[in-house]
Amino acid sequence: MKQVLADIWAYVLSNPRKIFLLALAGVVILWIVFGNYGVVTRLRMEAENRMLKDTREREEQKIIENTRKIRNADDPATIEKIAREKYNFSRDDETLFIIEDEK
Repeated sequence: MKQVLADIWAYVLSNPRKIFLLALAGVVILWIVFGNYGVVTRLRMEAENRMLKDTREREEQKIIENTRKIRNADDPATIEKIAREKYNFSRDDETLFIIEDEK
């Protein structure tokens, strides 16, 4: 083991410029991949951007749906439908059966 380390050290001492350039290239590559503006950070940001765009589309659809519901709020048929579905209202001559789902 000591002989292997001695051989490596002798190679380093005989070629210092080559070792320095290899170390510098390694540091630059690590900086490009893992730095603040590196590849890994860029991939994370792209994934977050796609997620935020999907969330924005879903929220815009909710806004459109709520706007449609607000516009139909004055319609008597819509009011009756909501009262029957949400609050279990019925007309005077109707019998109401409530069926609950088992959970």
